[in-house]
Order: sequence, then structure tokens, then C-alpha cells
Amino acid sequence: MIRNYVLVAFVIIIDQWTKWLVATKMNLHESIPIIDNFFYITSHRNAGAAWGILQGQMIFFYIITVIVIIGLIYLLHKYAHESKLMAVSLSLFLAGAIGNFIDRLFRQEVVDFLDVYIFTYDYPIFNIADSALVIGAIMTMIAMFLDERNKKRNVS
Repeated sequence: MIRNYVLVAFVIIIDQWTKWLVATKMNLHESIPIIDNFFYITSHRNAGAAWGILQGQMIFFYIITVIVIIGLIYLLHKYAHESKLMAVSLSLFLAGAIGNFIDRLFRQEVVDFLDVYIFTYDYPIFNIADSALVIGAIMTMIAMFLDERNKKRNVS
């Protein structure tokens, strides 16, 4: 169980450190090319959720995030011993939720900076916490799929 919280802390520290670097070392909307026409570090702020929806609804985000964090901690304690994959996925989910919650709480907005172009599509700018949330969600689905498959094998 401790390993899971170490992972959570590690992701939050990296997330907050990279956001601090962007917020203090770059001007808003400044962009640094890493791989031309594909990947940039771009200083951006988001007062909403994914893709900028629900702009400025901080009270809503506070309430939902606290509920999500409590639920994730409960699930982590419930499933961490059964599946390492589920434990890691829930840990990433938790770290991502807390990382963006810290921004909303102290900045009233989320610092985003990872800017990817896929061919001609400019994907919405995101951050480490967002990445942890997405990876955690994908891993959770994989863990659930594998768990169901193993249950069916054991029944047969």
C-alpha cells in the first residue's frame, strides 16, 4: 500500500514542479518548440475542465474532486491487494486528480503546457496530472477486462 502512495506523491511532485517551471519561467501563451510541427511546451491556463468546458465553475470542481479523491482512496484500499495493475491505475488516477485540484485551489486555474499536434490537429494543451488521469483510466479498463477474463476462466 505504501508503494501506491509513493507513486501518488511522485506524480504530484513532478506535476507541480513542471507547472511551477512553466508558470514562473514562461510568459502566458509563450511556446517552445521541442519537435517542430509535433510537440511544443506552451504556457496555457485553463479555468475549466477538459477542452475548456465548465469555465470558472470552481465550487463545482472542488466538490466533485473531493468526492472523487475520497472514492479513489477507498477503491485503492479495497483493490490494491487483489491487483497490482489496478493499484497502479488507481494511484495514477488519484495523483492526477490531486495535481489538478492543487492548481484549482491555489491558482483558481490549471496550468497546462504539453502541446501536441497530430498531423494538422492541435490537440488541447494538457499537463502531467492530465496524463496521469488518462493513463490511469486506460489501465483501469485493462485491469477490469483482465479481471473479468480471469473470473470467466476460473468458472469454466
